[in-house]
Amino acid sequence: MLKNQKKIWITGASSGIGKAIAEKFAKEGWRIAVSARRKEILDQMAKDHNISSFPLDVVDEQNCKITFQKIISEFTEIDLCIFCSGTYDPKKEKEIDLKQNRFVMDVNYFGVLNCVKAVEKYFKDKRNGHISIVSSIAGYRGLPNSSGYGPSKAALNNFAESIFFDFKKYNVRISVISPGFIKTPLTDKNDFPMPFLRSVEFAAEKIYHGLTKSNSFEIHFPKQLTLILKFLRILPYKIYLFLIYKLYKR
Repeated sequence: MLKNQKKIWITGASSGIGKAIAEKFAKEGWRIAVSARRKEILDQMAKDHNISSFPLDVVDEQNCKITFQKIISEFTEIDLCIFCSGTYDPKKEKEIDLKQNRFVMDVNYFGVLNCVKAVEKYFKDKRNGHISIVSSIAGYRGLPNSSGYGPSKAALNNFAESIFFDFKKYNVRISVISPGFIKTPLTDKNDFPMPFLRSVEFAAEKIYHGLTKSNSFEIHFPKQLTLILKFLRILPYKIYLFLIYKLYKR
């Protein structure tokens, strides 16, 4: 381990954006603690000398605390956390599926809360550090066939905005990451066109730059898509719902 080497904890690191982020930060010389449910993939990733495996199901509140303590015991300190765990099944989003919606909220929303709670005291006592939450453009406003995923990401956006003020008093940065359509095992399930689809490597580059080279609250990409959605976000309901319905019915 290099002296003054930066250290990061990433959840949801066994696939998709989370895995790409871990590989990017490792390439840049950071020491990485990776967490996810799939231990075998994490162990494979840990063949990189900069990566260590800490299997975790973020739905388990107590295990989130235990896992973070294990990381601190091994790493001594953590500079940055990226909470990236998420789930999505478009086939179960077309109707209101209560069981599925509760599961999505447990993973996407409460899973992040469990992790933030696990690191809260550490960062406030340290009076330094950075917590970044991976959300989605699906959290900007309501979209068709997104009765579980969209609300879970909207909740994350509101949560990140809310805790920003408290953590700022302790010199701890809070940020939110809002990717557009990124080619991952989750988006591969979509049965509709995905405009401006980008690779996980593209996402990892944007996230790395946003977290290390700027102080923005939100990191969003690709801009060709996110700026359009940000404009739609400020429209009155009557206009917004009319436009989205027209696009949806095509």
